[in-house]
Amino acid sequence: MIGTHHAHPIQTAKLSKSFGDLLALDELDLEVTAGEVFGFLGPNGAGKSTTIRLLLGLIRPTSGEAWIFGEAADNAAAAHAQLAYVPADVALWPMLTGAETMELLGRLGPPPDLSYRAELVERFELDLDKRSRTYSTGNRQKVALIAAFATRAPLLILDEPTSGLDPLMEQQFRRCVAEGVERGQTIFLSSHQLAEVEAVCDRVGILRAGRLVEVAGLEALRRLRRTEVDVTFSAHSDPPTASMFEGVSGVSSVRAVGPAHLLLTLNGPPGPALRLLGAADVASLDVREPSLEEIFLEYYGSTVS
Repeated sequence: MIGTHHAHPIQTAKLSKSFGDLLALDELDLEVTAGEVFGFLGPNGAGKSTTIRLLLGLIRPTSGEAWIFGEAADNAAAAHAQLAYVPADVALWPMLTGAETMELLGRLGPPPDLSYRAELVERFELDLDKRSRTYSTGNRQKVALIAAFATRAPLLILDEPTSGLDPLMEQQFRRCVAEGVERGQTIFLSSHQLAEVEAVCDRVGILRAGRLVEVAGLEALRRLRRTEVDVTFSAHSDPPTASMFEGVSGVSSVRAVGPAHLLLTLNGPPGPALRLLGAADVASLDVREPSLEEIFLEYYGSTVS
């Protein structure tokens, strides 16, 4: 296991940041526990990048505090000795080759595992002989990801880490996350790619207009929304009507889409509704759980008091 730290990898207390009249982050209270993959979600302008800059000690809070393994985040030398960071927009030294860049990055933070780094270069299909100025956005991203994953830093802070990567490389990224977790690393992942978050994260925090509106496991987040059951009945049968489902436990609404077609919305266990359906001549049944994206959009489509 990496690290023998007893303090949380990331902890904030009433962390706030204003830029003039703009309140970018409003009293953020957050704890990220050791060994987890924590997804940090929110649209542009929600305060994700501001939070990360505060955690990295690049800017100072207006009020409140942030710690990395118990060290004040603005004590950058101590904090950065325990973390690796991948920015959303990777800028490299244009005249250095990929190999030279990787060597330099390897000296800036916690020491890398050189054999693992070489393996990652192969897996990400990165040509280290080219100068950085010739790299595409995706290849610059690969350099930063390989450098970060190759370190044995106990904390990885990844800001939109797969922007510019093709789907095959995104699969490699997910594999690297899993390998990092196996080594005991903690991963803080800021993203708006919800399929990615769903694939790798243990818990998710949703940020809206500088405020944390929810922190939960993925399953708990999904349960915040209701389940839809789309059911059609045999045309030759005597199908149940919408009124027959009113008052049934777990059914929050029912709508007739057509003469033999009902759309049920469930906010509880489906058993009672399914038992009633079991007595009918069902032609097709489609049960749909909301995606993380729909949960996400629900937060941003509604007002916050």
